[in-house]
Amino acid sequence: MDTAGVEAVWRIESARIVAALTRFTGDFGLAEDAAQEAVAEALVSWPLASPANPAGWLMATARRRAVDAIRRRATLQDRYALLAADLAVGSAVDDEADPDRIDDDVLALMFVSCHPVLSPEARVALTLRVVGGLSSEEIARAFLVPVPTVQARITRGKKTIAAAGVPFALPAAGERRERLGGVLSVLYVIFTEGSTATSGDRLLRPEVAYEAIRLARTLAALQPDEPEVHGLLALFELTAARFPARTAPDGSPVLLEDQDRRRWDVAAIRRGLAALARASTRGLGPYGLQAAIAAAHASAPSVEATDWDRVVVLYEALGRVAPSPVVEVNRAVAVAMASGPAQALAIVDELIASDRLAGSHLVPTVRGELLARLGRRPEARAELELAARLCPNQRERSVLLRKAAELS
Repeated sequence: MDTAGVEAVWRIESARIVAALTRFTGDFGLAEDAAQEAVAEALVSWPLASPANPAGWLMATARRRAVDAIRRRATLQDRYALLAADLAVGSAVDDEADPDRIDDDVLALMFVSCHPVLSPEARVALTLRVVGGLSSEEIARAFLVPVPTVQARITRGKKTIAAAGVPFALPAAGERRERLGGVLSVLYVIFTEGSTATSGDRLLRPEVAYEAIRLARTLAALQPDEPEVHGLLALFELTAARFPARTAPDGSPVLLEDQDRRRWDVAAIRRGLAALARASTRGLGPYGLQAAIAAAHASAPSVEATDWDRVVVLYEALGRVAPSPVVEVNRAVAVAMASGPAQALAIVDELIASDRLAGSHLVPTVRGELLARLGRRPEARAELELAARLCPNQRERSVLLRKAAELS
């Protein structure tokens, strides 16, 4: 088996392996280290002789590495004896000692990786590393940060979890509901970075977005009765459905009104609408409302044929349950399409007056577009040039500069 094969097995099985090891050892950091040692050994040995049961091989090897590590800890001799006995009694390739708990283990791993004691950056890094199975190098490429920075976040995160005594167990039902929002927000951050990169010379990082979708599908399977989990998954699927049409062959952005909707992923739209239907059973939360907005776009044959009045109502509802200046900016765009640019400009100017979203390129971008539609070309050009100076993504910046130049 080649390196790509090893990485594929690891990506699929990593969460189950780390979760099971954490339950066996009671040490999240040790479990992750042992699993990484196992995959490193697989990269060396599998090209020479592929195991019949790759996942079982990884589990057995990781268990042995964990036992070796515990044996070296003089203060944990008793735990080593218990683990060694467990390893000797069980099958060398059998990681199903308690098959009914595997799903709970993976879910617990998600909650540990997204624990409130961790910084937001550490939650993202740990989730991608221990639940998603991404390497430090892959995470660094996804977020355009140095590899040592990612490694430091992961190391600090594991130390923080150990120091706080975070147990490897599913939170009680009430606490789980409260902390689920933290898990969803981590997946949202990961997907958002993939769907519209905050910086760099690429608009999309689809490999990051698709990893967030995979994790959201896992979470939806483990928490089938949580509407907002399905709402988040619906949002991801419906947004990703437009990826094939969002960039030109040279990587430059293609605006919504110029996209060839025949290139949208119809299967992803169907999956998204199905997930949205499940999210709607008990009323839509913030992610479900965003998914409903995405569904309005996905279901329309063109920008002009979009039900903009419905989109405005959905943004108004979203502003009530999850108020933010970004929601207001997006509502202004919808109002401009439904009722004209003058009403929308009033919303944007109110944001500026309250000094919300200061330093962001979003406000001058939208304000420039609205002023252009009102025929106020010099003001519009100035706003778009300001937006370009503030925009950290090179691809988006080029679009803004082109629009500004067209107003000269």
